[in-house]
Amino acid sequence: MNRFKRQDICSRALLSTILALIFFFVFPAVLVGQTVDIKKVTAELEPAIRQAMIEGKIPSASIALISGDKVIWTGAYGESNLWARTPATTETVYLIGSTFKAMSTIALFQLMEQGKFKLDDPVSKYIDFTIQGDDPKNPVTFRHLLTHTSGLEGDFGAVPLWSNDAPIKLDDFVRKSLKVGHPPMSKVEYSNAAFTFVGYLVEKLSGVPYRKYIQEHIWDPLEMTSTAFDLTPDMDERLSVPYVVDEKTGRQKPSVRVRAAVFPAGIVYGTILDQSNWLITNLNNGVFKGKRIVSEATMEQMMTRQFDQFKGGIEGIWGNETAGFGLTWWTQVRDGDRYFAHSGSLSGYTAFLLGNRDRKFGFAILTNGNRAHPHLFKLADRAMDLMKQYSIPEKAAIVSSSSAEKNR
Repeated sequence: MNRFKRQDICSRALLSTILALIFFFVFPAVLVGQTVDIKKVTAELEPAIRQAMIEGKIPSASIALISGDKVIWTGAYGESNLWARTPATTETVYLIGSTFKAMSTIALFQLMEQGKFKLDDPVSKYIDFTIQGDDPKNPVTFRHLLTHTSGLEGDFGAVPLWSNDAPIKLDDFVRKSLKVGHPPMSKVEYSNAAFTFVGYLVEKLSGVPYRKYIQEHIWDPLEMTSTAFDLTPDMDERLSVPYVVDEKTGRQKPSVRVRAAVFPAGIVYGTILDQSNWLITNLNNGVFKGKRIVSEATMEQMMTRQFDQFKGGIEGIWGNETAGFGLTWWTQVRDGDRYFAHSGSLSGYTAFLLGNRDRKFGFAILTNGNRAHPHLFKLADRAMDLMKQYSIPEKAAIVSSSSAEKNR
């Protein structure tokens, strides 16, 4: 009996070894993340942060670095209120601007995945009014809206935040102000009006008020508790002051706060910690803490350059010869890695998000500096290069059944 037991044990051990070898050669270990020596990264990154703030005349900045599905470092620099000498923190609230646009796109794609529309459908099929200048022979499509190739024009509709002249309602804006100024696909022209229309379409297709839909389907699942269209009292207490540089004196001065009819294009407030959750979701193909908010196939489309004829940089401010618009996200290949990005800015605020799809590295920054884009772009690239330089790939372990038995 003992002889048979030994034979059985040997047979199972041999089978386990064979299976382990099959898995090793047929399913090789895959890259699942990066271990970053964050001390070495920040030792070289922090001087670059301070330099960028000086050169960009940025009063304060909140920053986060991400690897995989985790925030591996955060930092806050400068003063969010120069008069009160208030130090910035990672809980400081800033306007996140157009970094919000892709959130509207994800909301729209959730509805697409429910079969509500197709990406190349004319938008006219889904509305009960006619867009000025929309040509039935060359109509505006959903893809056009998301790649800034729709030709849609429309006034920003901004008024001072404390003005008695409130901006017009979303429904009124799209009906009265949208206009196709040039044929779709004739050129790329950044359009806030197009993304205001995206917000309207989310509302129309879902049957849920746009703000409510975003809260329930984007912000709540991603635990973005300090992101809002309208400041909560708690967020207002942490709000940074927007600053611009006085051309005559060269000194910082507070900027006029605005509200606008095109709020779905980026009149949104948030913190760097919430921005990190959003960036993690995109780095992980639509998944946050095990919750999938959109399919991996849809995320792949979002981060793929859509039109080769328009490649070669975004608005003349970001990207190399490979760059171009995905479906809202900017995309490019740099040093063999695929990147996605988007900036955001309103008077007195500049924000930026950058993600490395292949290494799952992310960089997020919010500032109360005005038109500081080139300084943030340079800083983001520096952060990415340092994380690559000071990282060690983690391999997925292959454990045989016999090893698993021993470790029980």
